[in-house]
Amino acid sequence: MNALAARFNAIFGADMAGPLAALAAVLVVFSFASPHFLTGATFGSVAFQLPELGVLTLAMLMPILTGGLNLVTFTANIAGLTLAWTLQANGGIDAGPGAFLLGSALALAVGAASGLVMGLVIAFTRAHPILVSLSMMIFLRGLGEFLTRGGDISGFPTFIAPIGHGSILGIPVPLLILIACVIASHILLSRSKLGFSTYMIGSNIESARYSGINTRKVLVLVYMLSGVMAAVAGIIMLARFNSVRVGHGESYLLITVLACFLGGINPFGGFGRVLPVFVALIVLQLLSSGLNLLGANQHLTTAVWGILLIVVMVLRWFSAKFIRIVK
Repeated sequence: MNALAARFNAIFGADMAGPLAALAAVLVVFSFASPHFLTGATFGSVAFQLPELGVLTLAMLMPILTGGLNLVTFTANIAGLTLAWTLQANGGIDAGPGAFLLGSALALAVGAASGLVMGLVIAFTRAHPILVSLSMMIFLRGLGEFLTRGGDISGFPTFIAPIGHGSILGIPVPLLILIACVIASHILLSRSKLGFSTYMIGSNIESARYSGINTRKVLVLVYMLSGVMAAVAGIIMLARFNSVRVGHGESYLLITVLACFLGGINPFGGFGRVLPVFVALIVLQLLSSGLNLLGANQHLTTAVWGILLIVVMVLRWFSAKFIRIVK
């Protein structure tokens, strides 16, 4: 048994056991609960619904690894609004590809600027990341509500729709974007100096500083990349919904945190990988689809996610306590 566990850890990593067990449990339970669960329609729905949540979770991941936090949904909203305003200013539904490219570049710049401000404040004032993130969230929400008068912006060129609904060789385009973001994040965290420094800061920022790491620079870069990733999610949401408003994606905030913790990310930073988080995202989306097939509404699904977050934290506490007893 120990040899089997050691081989599993060598192939997948110890942090993959929880997400894979949760995936197996969800598949088994809902396959018995509903005959329509293990169908192409369910998995097709998951493939189209997962990407914006997945990219937002990746945007949340890097700040958490440093021991921080970024409430990314409103950065995604303001980035989506930036793209929408650019398209509206260049003809709305008649806007051309050039306007879309310009708007996307501006959206990514807005996301990076949001992260830059947060990173600078956290790095140089040592303010608590939760307070800085809450302040930025309130600012972005208020700014968005002021500029849109609480309404939405809709009516975009038809060539944008495939980004949210199209397929290439049967694979949804937004899923391909998510996979590209997952690969990029995995390489960044596991193969780059920035990734190594991110883990070091999350483990012990003072030790990282004394070891020669420019912790301020790393924190600023981490939050900028988080903002850019959130902007990518905002662009996907605009294409999927064909509209943008300040509240879009707000319900995703809890799930991004839950996916990180279910994927084995240490909430205090310093430990965690991208691939287990990706599996955890699939688990949560399958859970949502399964509950929908059983007739549960979105409010019950949100309640289940909240309870699941508590259960995950309790189980991790028991697991840590058990490991200490065994040692």
